[in-house]
Amino acid sequence: GRLTMGGTLASQRTLEDFEQALDENDTAVVLDNYPPPGICKPIFRMGDWLKIVSEEGYWWKVYSVNTKEVNHIPHCHATKVYHGWLFETVTRPKAEELLQLPGNRVGSFLIRESTKGMYTLSVRHRNIKHYRIVRMPNNWYFIAPRLTFQCLEDLVNHYSDIADGLCCVLTGPCLTACETPLSKITKTPDGRKLSFDWRLVHQSTSPSGVSYGVQNSVSSYLSLLGQQEKPEKNKFSMKKRWRSVYMTPNHQLDIQDM
Repeated sequence: GRLTMGGTLASQRTLEDFEQALDENDTAVVLDNYPPPGICKPIFRMGDWLKIVSEEGYWWKVYSVNTKEVNHIPHCHATKVYHGWLFETVTRPKAEELLQLPGNRVGSFLIRESTKGMYTLSVRHRNIKHYRIVRMPNNWYFIAPRLTFQCLEDLVNHYSDIADGLCCVLTGPCLTACETPLSKITKTPDGRKLSFDWRLVHQSTSPSGVSYGVQNSVSSYLSLLGQQEKPEKNKFSMKKRWRSVYMTPNHQLDIQDM
């Protein structure tokens, strides 16, 4: 039901206190208009941002950032979002629908769990482009095998600074009208980027370049260094650990997932 908020200062403080209390709660996005238009006027519309008040089995009790109302929605009509851009369960067609909504622009993006433990970067350009993100056995990530990242945040930071083979630079998360460059929002406190560019490796010792085995060993070593130097904890640390997927690197940059 609707939060009863009058025009008094006390009522305004009540709303502000309520919103502040939800700051640490999981964020979600509505995937479909609900209830469907054929039943009644939708309470929630696709693309609306939510704060999850509580999870009650099939139903989520949520606070709509758009309408300032608290109501219930079936969990299948919404998805949790981490860091503003990591969408928990979104299909390829739904990602394209979300990125085509008003308020997005060239370079708007999201990362979605395309299958369990596997990720895809979806980017709005002339059309929507999809890039498979490979998770290595040492839990580093890459889109192009020559450049690996310790975490998804570092991957996002890099491609928000330079396209480096993508269709364009990442300009902001899906459904956010963000004027601040994403790299300034999500960088670690010391500004470090834990990535390794294989183009900088001298290849004179082997005509075929550096083998994946050597790459993996170096990345593992860098991963250990990163863990030793890692700052205590920043607000962009992931709330959920994802299952590892072991994949063979694919040298094609733009990989369309199923």
